[in-house]
Amino acid sequence: MVRFDTGCPCCNREYYDYEEWLMSGVTVVGHPLVQHKLTLMRETTCSTKSFRQLVNEVGTLLCYEVTRDLPLEKRTIQTPLAEMQAPVIAGKKLVFAPILRAGVGFLDGMLDLVPSARVAHIGLYRDPVTLEAVKYYFKAPADVADRLVILMDPMLATGHSAVAAVKLLKESGARDIRFVCLLAAPEGIEELRCAHPDVKVWTAAIDSHLNDHGYIVPGLGDAGDRMFGTK
Repeated sequence: MVRFDTGCPCCNREYYDYEEWLMSGVTVVGHPLVQHKLTLMRETTCSTKSFRQLVNEVGTLLCYEVTRDLPLEKRTIQTPLAEMQAPVIAGKKLVFAPILRAGVGFLDGMLDLVPSARVAHIGLYRDPVTLEAVKYYFKAPADVADRLVILMDPMLATGHSAVAAVKLLKESGARDIRFVCLLAAPEGIEELRCAHPDVKVWTAAIDSHLNDHGYIVPGLGDAGDRMFGTK
């Protein structure tokens, strides 16, 4: 193990290299259904209706992955044949936190899987000149500190929106946050991991790079515009 100076909150730890540290907090979901649906979304011929439906479906599939290690506890139940000790999810219900507007595309699919989850709303937009995230709305459950928060946005591009959203959640008391996206760029992963190394990332793919306008390449375009039919 060797030390390296990253300038991030984890720079005093030892890793084989910087890339290893970055990717230690990233899970790429390679399930065939996720990859197939992502390909359909990437195509320019995908209609607004189909794109919105696919985002919903992939949201459900990603929810399975990001909640794979939720803690369980045993509860006594009565089946038609006998009493038994059966596993149930331990602790308080989850919080789903979509970054508006594109993040809401995941919400219904995740709520189909976990209908009792609480919902936080994070309103951010990207300044077209600076590419920095600007807040315009934030609302989270009062006891968010006691719950696992699943932060969601289809694209992890520059990472500015994700970093700002995590900061808002932490200022509200959240301590256990996971980030879910369709696509991530290396630049966005680095930005989020260095700003919030405790937040792990689940994504369907890591693409090549960002272009001069901060879009992921090859990507799938602007997820919000494609989801809602806007420009």
